[in-house]
Amino acid sequence: MGRSGLGELGTIVLATVHRLGDEVTGTVAYEDLTERAGRDPTVPAVHVTLRRLESKGLLHSRLGGVSPRGGRRQRLFSLTSEGRTALAESRAMWARVFDGLGLADAPESGS
Repeated sequence: MGRSGLGELGTIVLATVHRLGDEVTGTVAYEDLTERAGRDPTVPAVHVTLRRLESKGLLHSRLGGVSPRGGRRQRLFSLTSEGRTALAESRAMWARVFDGLGLADAPESGS
C-alpha cells in the first residue's frame, strides 16, 4: 500500500468510479470492475471499500433516487480531487515498479 493506503481493491474501485463518471452506484461499480479487472469480490466487499474510500476523503456520496427494484434510495459515489490525486499516485507507483522488467504488454482479454 502506498501513502494513500490504497490496496488493490481500493485502487480498482477508485479507477472504476473515475471511469464511469459521477454518481456511480455500488452495484454498477461491482459489475464494471468484475468485467474489466477479472476479479470477483463480493458485492458487500465493494460497498465496504466504497465507504472506506469515502471516509478517507477519496470519494464523495449522496443519496439518489429509489432503486429501479424499489425499496431504498441508492447511494451515488463520485471521485473527489483527493481521490484523483491518490489514483494518479497509485498509477505512477505501479509504473515505477514495473519499469525495466522487460515484460510484454498483457494480452487483451474478452475475446
